[in-house]
Parts: sequence; C-alpha cells; structure tokens
Amino acid sequence: MSDMIEVVIDSIRVSLMSQQRMVILRETDAERYLPIFIGIYEAQAIEISLQEVEVERPLTWDLLKSLISTLNARVTRVEVVELREDIFYGNVVIEADGRTLQIDSRPSDALALAVRARVPIFIARQIMDTAGIVPEEDLQQRAARKTEKPAETEGESGEERLSVFEDFLDKLDLDNIGGEGNADKPE
Repeated sequence: MSDMIEVVIDSIRVSLMSQQRMVILRETDAERYLPIFIGIYEAQAIEISLQEVEVERPLTWDLLKSLISTLNARVTRVEVVELREDIFYGNVVIEADGRTLQIDSRPSDALALAVRARVPIFIARQIMDTAGIVPEEDLQQRAARKTEKPAETEGESGEERLSVFEDFLDKLDLDNIGGEGNADKPE
C-alpha cells in the first residue's frame, strides 16, 4: 500500500453554478486536497453519517454495512484507485473467510460506506499527484506578511516614533475642517 495516500473527508461543497455536490478529501499528512464530484444522494448519505443523524429506516449504505457484517466479513478500507477520462474509480476492501476482497465501487458509494464502517480512506498516489490541489496562501495573509515590520527599530522606542503623529495632531485645527478655502492652506 506504499503507493496509496491516506485521506479524510474534509468537507462536502455545493457548486453555486450547478448545485452539484463535491466531496473534498484532505491528505492526512499534508495540505493537499482532492475534489470529487458526487451525486446529491451520496452527499446526503455521507453528511448524515458524519453528523451522526439517526434515520428512521436504513439507507442503502447502512444495508450494505449490515449485510457485510451478517456474512461475517468486515470492511477494512476504501480506495480511490484510478482516474480515467475525468472519472474516478474506487474499491471497497473487505476481509471475509481469511481472504481480502476488492470490490469495484463508485468512490461516492465507497465513501458513504467508509464513514459508516469508520474505516480509512486511501487515494492512489498517482491520482493525488495528478489531480490533488495545494491551496495558495491567502492573499490577505501574504499582504500582511509583506507589510509586517518589527514593532520597534533598534535605538528608537515606539513612543519616539509616534511623537511625529502627536505633533501633527496638536497642530490640527478641527474647528475649520471643511471650511471654505482651508483645504490646502498652510499655517
């Protein structure tokens, strides 16, 4: 499994343009994300399980988990193993009777099952290297860092640096602000 990267479900987003859902998977050991478009029902199934909402009757993925358990098998992990022509392909990995079975699955269904079975999620390294996204630094953070200066320069205290503004404020005539002809008039 060295060619697989463990991820967690970071969030589920809704496209404002099409109302299509997207699950955002985050690499556990790095700030790299993989967005995968999924169906509305699969998105709701994942959200329901993540939020631990009780449903009146079992959903398809609850039924699948129960069926696997009843057959004395267990889900060990889910995987996203291939990206071909903008379509992701996945597996549900199950242990049954001492054997490891890889069952073909849509990633959205595998993820809905993974959150119910509380098993790890893995992405093929090649997929993450190809389609993974590393977010850019926030523009405000970058601008703030560029303008950051030490609080005090050597040999000059904060009070000394601010004294220039005190002199300016002392000379400011607030009574005549906005009066005619005073805008650029020197003292």
